[in-house]
Amino acid sequence: MRLLVGIIVVFACVMGGYAAMGGKLYVLWQPFEFVIILGAAIGAFIIGNTGPVLKAVPSVFATLLRGPKYKQAAYVELLAMQFALYRLVQQKGVLAIEQHIEDPASSKLFNAFPTFASNHHAVEFVCDYMRMVSLGVDNVHEIDNLMDEELETHHQEQERVVSAVQSIADATPALGIVAAVLGVIKTMGAISEPPEVLGHLIGGALVGTFFGVFVAYGFFGPMAQSLRLIFEAESKYYQSLKAGLLAHIAGQPPVMAVEFARKALMSEVRPTFNEVDAATSNLPAMT
Repeated sequence: MRLLVGIIVVFACVMGGYAAMGGKLYVLWQPFEFVIILGAAIGAFIIGNTGPVLKAVPSVFATLLRGPKYKQAAYVELLAMQFALYRLVQQKGVLAIEQHIEDPASSKLFNAFPTFASNHHAVEFVCDYMRMVSLGVDNVHEIDNLMDEELETHHQEQERVVSAVQSIADATPALGIVAAVLGVIKTMGAISEPPEVLGHLIGGALVGTFFGVFVAYGFFGPMAQSLRLIFEAESKYYQSLKAGLLAHIAGQPPVMAVEFARKALMSEVRPTFNEVDAATSNLPAMT
């Protein structure tokens, strides 16, 4: 919804302002200028990016439309899941979680928290590090460094997609100039025509410059920025897991480990201590 509202506002203000000052909207309809600019941008995009990035492009628009996929309820559930997991270790020992981390798809513990269970990467993240704990790894600093490396890799994978969208925003103004120059070349071939014809041809050529700048700063640039902010917000899901896991490995009781995890969340989605307490107080015992 936010994306659609933004697109409508950009179009309404630019086109409406142009029409209000007496401009003719039909003059802006130059389909071959659009083909030159957008076609060249797509071609350059394909040249400049790898297969995995190109495959990720269709999901970009879905991400922009939905915004951050985690709402406050998802974070409450995440904290409750961590509490249940750490409490199970505290009550029955680290070996009690082996059945859950080795077969998370059939884990009653994980499946009690559907948003978390449906997140393959988050489940894998928890299972990998809890498996290390069950195997005797208890050096918090080493695990901290390893988590940082894994999360940085995840961030780099997302940043490649953001950079790809930003590259389109950077390229389209220059490609607009290319389209405008081609329009001028076409105009020079008709230099003997009357002023009315030349004016129409020159106006059509200038539309190329307008369109390149318009889509770059009105759409592609803001889309790249929005995508970056969405990914940054979603990364806090993993930062919360990291903070809780490290606190648990360091020997903190479940309630404090969850508090560490809660503090890693952004303020707009961070549940209060009482909300987390209410969510964890009614959790059934896990086996």
